[in-house]
This record gives sequence, structure tokens and C-alpha cells, in this order.
Amino acid sequence: MATTSLAGTAVVQSSKAVTRITERTTKRRAKGARRRTLWPFLLPSGVIAFFILLYPLGYALYLSLFDVYLDTGVSTFVGLGNYADLLGDMRFWSSLLRTVGIVASAVGVEFCLGLAVAYGLYRLKFAVRGLNLLMFLPHIITPVVAALFLKWVFAGRWGLLDSVLAGMGIFPPDWLGDPMWARITVVIADTWQFTPFMILVLFAGLNTVDQSQIEAAQIDGAGGRQVLFRIMLPAIRPLIVFVLTMRMMDAFRYFDTIYVLTSGGPGSATETITMQTYALAFRLFQVGKASALGVITLVIVMALAAILIGVVGRSKERA
Repeated sequence: MATTSLAGTAVVQSSKAVTRITERTTKRRAKGARRRTLWPFLLPSGVIAFFILLYPLGYALYLSLFDVYLDTGVSTFVGLGNYADLLGDMRFWSSLLRTVGIVASAVGVEFCLGLAVAYGLYRLKFAVRGLNLLMFLPHIITPVVAALFLKWVFAGRWGLLDSVLAGMGIFPPDWLGDPMWARITVVIADTWQFTPFMILVLFAGLNTVDQSQIEAAQIDGAGGRQVLFRIMLPAIRPLIVFVLTMRMMDAFRYFDTIYVLTSGGPGSATETITMQTYALAFRLFQVGKASALGVITLVIVMALAAILIGVVGRSKERA
């Protein structure tokens, strides 16, 4: 009798197991069918991405393998010759080092200033929205217009800044004519225009930090600096990685402001990779070599972004 009861229980359990497997299979199939019906909705995005991203990239890769001159239309296949010429050219390495220096200085200053102002706005209890809007104004101005305004500010001897310094009895430097000051002016210009973006993103991130953690730390006696560096910044680490990566990638293609302010000068003091690409394509008409330089720039930016994400990701795992 007992044996019959156990056998019945086993049959019931086996039947339930089969039913669960059948239900899971049915759900999985229904989920797959639902996903297949969604694929057509991705088609417009895929077509746009192809024509905006993939086709230009593929065409640039194709041109980089040819010795193409824009004025004559002569095209000769050279394989990786353009890449070899660029990597053996000291002008390329100088512009690369100059670009890295300008990008690191500008993004570093923008992050420190942006974090300080964002934390100040976070602690502020009134007029936050108005101040945030006022500080964001430089970022919504067209870069060329902003550069023309800054050129008037930094113009030698008759510019706004020189006039103010001369009125205070200070002899101003030649902001745009001296190589060192020209690089500093370019960094200041980028900082002026893009620090508001950093402020906006970091301020939004600080406001997402769990208040219970902050209050618990304050009850344990943590000061404002400890709360910021040990609670808030680790909590928004993914956001910091995102904003630093975005700004680094954007700063690497820094062109319009430099073109208006210094045109890469004096000499080659502010010639970045994008300025060199422009010179190769539209002054020397070497489109093939300019395309190769664009591809090299893309690889460098992707490598730097991967390193930045990897370093911060490893530090998060250790934490």
C-alpha cells in the first residue's frame, strides 16, 4: 500500500516537472517570437546608422589605402603606405603629443571645476536653477561664435583682457602670439565652453546619491569632504566615467575654436591632429593621407576610451 502511495507521489512530481518544463519552453518560444516581431522597428535606425556612421568610415578606410590628390583626381593604390608615412613623420608625433597635452589639461581642469561648482550647487539651498541656467550659457553658444568672442577677449594689446590688465598696471602677455600662452589660451577657451556641461552632468549625478547613506555617514561623524570623496563620488563612478570619456572623445576633435583663435599657430604651437588632418585634406589636397590620419585618430581615441573604462572598472571591482 505504502509502495503504491510513493509511486503515485513520484508520478505526480514528475508530471509537475514536465508541466514546468513545458511552460518554460512555451514562454521562451513566445519571447523569441515577440523579439522577431520587433526586428523591423530597428530597420530605420540601422539604415540611418549605416549611412551616417558605417558608410563614411568604410569610405575613409578605402581612401586611406590610396594616394589621392583632390586637385588632380589622380588615385594610386599604395596599401598601408599612407599609414607608414604618417607614423614616420615627426610632425604627426608632435601634433599627437600636443593634442594629448591639450585634451588632458582641458578635461582635467573642466572636471575639477565642474565637480567643485556642482558640489557647491548641491549644497546651495536657493537660486540653484537660475545659477545653473546662467552657467550653462557658454555651452549653448555656437563654437565659432564663442571663438570669435574669445578672440576679441584675448587679442593682443587692444583685447578686453589686455585692457583690464593694463588698467591694473599689469603688462599682459601675448595670449595668441606666444607659443606657450597660445596653448594655455586654447585650454582656457575649451574650459570656458565645456565646463558647464561637466557641471550639469555632475550636479545631476550628485542629486541621485542615496540620502540615507549620506545621513548615516554624517551621524557617524563624517565631514563634508569625507561624504563627498567616500560616499558621493564612488556612488556616481559610472557617471564620471561616462562624462570623462565623452569629453575626452569630443576634445580630441577640437578644431573650430583653435581654427578661429590661432589657426594652429604661432608656427605649429597649437596644431592638433584635427588641424593637421584639415591641412592635409584642404591645403595640401592629400585626401588619402588625411583619411589615414583620421583612421589613426579613431583608433587612438577608442584605445584611450577602453583604457579609461578598464582602469575605472578594475578600481570598482577592487572596491
